[in-house]
Amino acid sequence: MKTTEPIRNKEDVKALMNYYLKRGEIRNYLLITLCIHTALRISDILRLTWDDVYDFERKCMRRSITITEKKTGKSKTIAFHKNIIRALALYQRKNAKPGKFLIINERTGKAISRVQAYRLIRAAGEALALQHNTSCHSLRKTFGYHSWKNGISPAVIMEIFNHSSLAVTRRYLGVSQDDRNEAYMTLKF
Repeated sequence: MKTTEPIRNKEDVKALMNYYLKRGEIRNYLLITLCIHTALRISDILRLTWDDVYDFERKCMRRSITITEKKTGKSKTIAFHKNIIRALALYQRKNAKPGKFLIINERTGKAISRVQAYRLIRAAGEALALQHNTSCHSLRKTFGYHSWKNGISPAVIMEIFNHSSLAVTRRYLGVSQDDRNEAYMTLKF
C-alpha cells in the first residue's frame, strides 16, 4: 500500500493550484484550492453546497464555514483563505444556485465522485511531473506540512486534523531527514 506524501516544494504547490486555472477549468481549480487550503477530507469537500459558502440573502461570499466532518462527526469552523474566496468568485458567476453542490458533475447535477476528484488531482500532478503521487489526501497533508513549516504549532495542526494524538500528526506531516537536518543547521546562539 502506498503512503501519500505532502507536496513539500512551494512552487510545486502553486503550479498545481494554477494548473486548471490556466486551462480555464475553474471547477477543478476550485477543487484543488479547497483541498490545499481547508485540510478537509475529500468526502467533506464534495458535500459542500453553495449555501455553505455563499450568503444568497446578502449576495456575498462567506468568510468561513462550519461543518460537521463525515468521518469524525466533529464540528469545525474553517476560515477561508483569500485563494478560496478568489476561486469561488471565479466559479460563482454561472454556478451559484441555492442547494447546488459546489464541485458538481454537470451531467448528473450531483457532486463529482471521490474517484473523479482523485483522477483530476492525479492528472494535474502527472502533467506537472510532481515527484510523488498526487492525491486528495496528499493535498490535505500538504496543508499540514506547510502550516508546520510556517511555524504553526503541531498541537494546532493536530486539532485542525482532529487527530487523536500528536504522534499521529507527526507521522502525518511527513517530516523528512531534510527537515531534521534543517532544524540542526538553523539553530543560532
